Amino acid sequence: MRILFGVQGTGNGHISRSRTLARALKSRGVAVDYLFSGRAADGYFEMGEFGDYRTFPGITFASHQGRISGWRTLKGLSPLRFWQDLRALDCREYDLVISDFEPLSAHAARRWGKPSLTISHQASFDWPIPRWGESGFNRQLMRHFAPVRQSLGLHWFHFGQPLLPPIVDPLEPVPDNQQILVYLPFEQTETIAALLSRFSTQSFICFHPEVRKRSEWRNIRFEPQAREGFKLALAGCRGVISNAGFELASEALSLGKKLLVKALGGQFEQLTNGRTLELMGLAQLMDSLDANAVRSWLEAPSPGRVRYPDVAGELADWLLAGAGEEVGALSRRLWGRTLFPEEVCDSLGELASRTGQERPWLSQLSAFD
Repeated sequence: MRILFGVQGTGNGHISRSRTLARALKSRGVAVDYLFSGRAADGYFEMGEFGDYRTFPGITFASHQGRISGWRTLKGLSPLRFWQDLRALDCREYDLVISDFEPLSAHAARRWGKPSLTISHQASFDWPIPRWGESGFNRQLMRHFAPVRQSLGLHWFHFGQPLLPPIVDPLEPVPDNQQILVYLPFEQTETIAALLSRFSTQSFICFHPEVRKRSEWRNIRFEPQAREGFKLALAGCRGVISNAGFELASEALSLGKKLLVKALGGQFEQLTNGRTLELMGLAQLMDSLDANAVRSWLEAPSPGRVRYPDVAGELADWLLAGAGEEVGALSRRLWGRTLFPEEVCDSLGELASRTGQERPWLSQLSAFD
């Protein structure tokens, strides 16, 4: 089997998830060529798992001061370049095209008539799951941005749908280093510093794409983006303050780290993520960089650790076996091996009531003390 794997490069979460899946595929001898779009070629780092990967401009969404900027997004679009890249991307040698919400590979698979699937959090919105702030435009965008034949959606819970648990590295927590990890890439460093410096007795470590070398200011250490350093900080931290992206939250939950999240303005997916985490009892959500919200959260305990199975390994085996197992059966098998803190099971029952969801899926919950 030979696979073309397209990855949305705008955020590090897509890359992190795909890196984990890349290791699983490589360990099973699957031949994979990787394609990334949505970021300048020199903006990628620690990409050794992807071999001789290719990069393209693709289509991405620009942000400004913590919000999606429609003007900057339109200004950065280059439909002619996208069309030229699409025509030049030859898929004839591939047996399968996988897209992690990456449009070039998805549209190329359609153009060449190749089997295609997506493995992404965005695919979970193909199903009737809890959501907030979604518009008709958002629904059409999700449907047509990276169209594929089959969708494998990832989420923190299945909500009675054939979704899969998150793909995360098998990380283990280390002794508490008393620090709070901060990752707010869409916010300005000056704004972050002004907020966190108010809490002089708490130490923060902040990774940010604008930072080029390590520096310290008052109680905050600023670090450039580095995957291994970030993972070490995540494993030992007391909690995480971040935007409401999917992958970092998943990694934090798998380590039992408490979460304070701020949704990227104008992005319904992040708003939905933040509210879902809050209603599940797994995080606190703040609408803005609010000192009162930070103060309250610093004093709160962690909700506990969510134990997810090796989804990357299971998916690699599923693909090698010809994807013959029905996705619903794969979903039930993986969720049957997922363990939630007992309080989260109670919160999921409340979430079902608030959103009008049917309740039978509550019987599938597994809890641990």
